[in-house]
Amino acid sequence: MKVLIQQVVINDPRSPHHNTSQDILIENGIISQVGTSITADGATVIKQDALHASPGWVDPFANFNDPGSEHKETIESGAAAAAAGGFTTVFIIPNTRPSIDSKSQVEYVVSKSSRLPVNILPLGSLTRQNEGKELAEMYDMKASGAVAFSDGTKPVQSAGMLVKALQYVKAFDGVIVQVPDDSSIAAHGLMHEGIISTKLGLPGKPMVAEELIVARDIKLARYADSHIHFTGVSSPKSIEYIRRAKEGGLKVTCSVTPYHLFFCDEDLVNYDTNLKVNPPLRSRADMMELRDAVKKGWVDCIATHHLPQDYDAKILEFEYAKFGMIGLESCYSVLRTALPELSEEKIADLLSINARRIFSLPEARLEAGQPAAITLYQPDAEKVFSRDDIRSKCSNSPFVGVTLKGSVAGIINGTHISVKERA
Repeated sequence: MKVLIQQVVINDPRSPHHNTSQDILIENGIISQVGTSITADGATVIKQDALHASPGWVDPFANFNDPGSEHKETIESGAAAAAAGGFTTVFIIPNTRPSIDSKSQVEYVVSKSSRLPVNILPLGSLTRQNEGKELAEMYDMKASGAVAFSDGTKPVQSAGMLVKALQYVKAFDGVIVQVPDDSSIAAHGLMHEGIISTKLGLPGKPMVAEELIVARDIKLARYADSHIHFTGVSSPKSIEYIRRAKEGGLKVTCSVTPYHLFFCDEDLVNYDTNLKVNPPLRSRADMMELRDAVKKGWVDCIATHHLPQDYDAKILEFEYAKFGMIGLESCYSVLRTALPELSEEKIADLLSINARRIFSLPEARLEAGQPAAITLYQPDAEKVFSRDDIRSKCSNSPFVGVTLKGSVAGIINGTHISVKERA
């Protein structure tokens, strides 16, 4: 099988072809040539206006609901959504039924995703059934294909349990992924605590619930000399704690969601349940500080927190609606729209290079001899995001009908090609 991508601008700071327009020839899943005016008989040709190529993007936190809630998402539909959003690799969280807390459950995900165009890597449960009471079989899960460990949307509340996990994963250089949220603070909070929540008459959740967990877990990571990754960070103070921990040489990294960079609590004035997320959308000032942190390089990567919810879980009173929104298909366009000043190099770092480094994934380089893991996109294309762009089983996205900048053409991942005719 041959694929020839013509006249594509390469965005890979580690490649000798970075920031140049080249042809890329892929044969049997391997990049065989990178150069100008390449010809290849019988090759599938991909050529689109203003096309860019990046090392395949990685999403380190998404929910595919399989097994247990396949009416919301399956591994297959999630992979289709990921490919449409430009992702060649996705980590799925263990909040399934049953949870991904054993070797057999990890093997189920690995086996089911083996023929899909996207690499689906399970985050193994940190504790059994994500209950925070007893460590799960992390070593066995790691050997079976778990990429890291987390209790997903149910972050570990016990310091003693978390430090045991941090010590345990050191044996195989594992990473713990934590959504920073102290669930004992404003447990019934529906949005960010502030002026807007007061005006709307909704119970709020203060940023201190996040900041306490970040501060605590950094201390635990220091004590255990182990690696913790915070995802869904929404507080500027949390980013400051993480930045200082990095400067101190600790193994601490973080990711933010596209929606925390795009929306703030003011956008909830119409009670849009698609904007009900956890951690909640913060104030406009906090959102701007979070954007600034991304630009300064204090944030390591972007995580979509793709969380499908069906019609009945969202189309009802705000108080009763479930948390979460889908985000795979819209991630790049939202990031590009919220932060148009981001350089191409920074985009590659946030969406691919840093996540591969943090979680010890194989490198993806755009040069001859490397396996093909390529995302194709058009930075300056502008379009209205619509339901037709959604490949997920659910459509709980606040971006439907919003004009966004930047469009994904598709991916090439090994021998799998998933490219739109026109982005």
